Amino acid sequence: MRILVTGGAGYIGSHAIVVLLEAGHQVVALDNLANGSAVAVARAAELGGGEVPFIEGDVRDRALLDKLFAEQRIDAVMHFAGLKAVGESVQQPLAYFENNVGGTVTLCQAMEGAGAHRLVFSSSATVYGEGHPLPWHEGLPTGTPSNPYGRSKLMVEQVLSDLAVSDERWHIGVLRYFNPTGAHESGRIGESPRGTPNNLVPYIAQVATERRESLAVFGSDYPTDDGTGVRDYLHVMDLVEGHLAALEALDTRSGVNVWNLGTGRGYSVLEMVRAFETASGRSVPYHFAPRRAGDLPAFWADPGKAREELCWKARRDLDAMMMDVWRWQQANPEGYD
Repeated sequence: MRILVTGGAGYIGSHAIVVLLEAGHQVVALDNLANGSAVAVARAAELGGGEVPFIEGDVRDRALLDKLFAEQRIDAVMHFAGLKAVGESVQQPLAYFENNVGGTVTLCQAMEGAGAHRLVFSSSATVYGEGHPLPWHEGLPTGTPSNPYGRSKLMVEQVLSDLAVSDERWHIGVLRYFNPTGAHESGRIGESPRGTPNNLVPYIAQVATERRESLAVFGSDYPTDDGTGVRDYLHVMDLVEGHLAALEALDTRSGVNVWNLGTGRGYSVLEMVRAFETASGRSVPYHFAPRRAGDLPAFWADPGKAREELCWKARRDLDAMMMDVWRWQQANPEGYD
């Protein structure tokens, strides 16, 4: 198939390009480069052993999308494009709704116009909200996410559900991520945050290389083993292999299909720090800071549905995640810049 990867120059999109090429698919990448790099697309194409046409543009640009679909004969879309910083979403909610919700609506309109009805959407575990027993499984009702980023993901899920009800030609996979980390084992592509990292592991890596003085650990009195927050961390290569499995499953699955992508266990912030110190041989200074509003003490996935329906499970452990991040960090101390 010929797959359009929106957000293809970003962290997860670039890794998805590699596995799609390795599986024999043709890939076209679209990205506005707000949080991505054309270098990531070029390196991903090299790693995957194929050519990837790169179009710099925005999923909100209907004219550009219509031209792209007409020229490239796209069969399916993996949709990663969107804004993703929780704190920023609180400060700029309209930007998140415009990009994440509006962009997806425009993309689906263009897909419909081109007769392409197969979509894999990058959602988030934040759609579950709060108050559920652990682990979180797909049968739980969605809740009220605590920030505009999470609400934008839930709104898109609702849009896609209504779309599939309206037209049985749609085959949609909704993948609810937990906490992606890691990098390609080559060290050639990885997470390259601009400015202050929003995610834990890139921040740890920058502290280890002395780009930043200390890691702020938000909360030390949670009801967890060491008092710090617990999350389900998933290697990015396992994550994108889950996308490939979902894409293939849509051959025989119409409507909206929802799958968690996680490992099924959680690690605390301090466990992550210690694992990175072991992998890197570097000290990671940290200090405790007050809890952040909206943060939960702990959550992790029940990945059983993906295991049963996609024959997928996370294969890489925490040591591999940390080793791959450290390899990427050493080879690319300034990211792609």
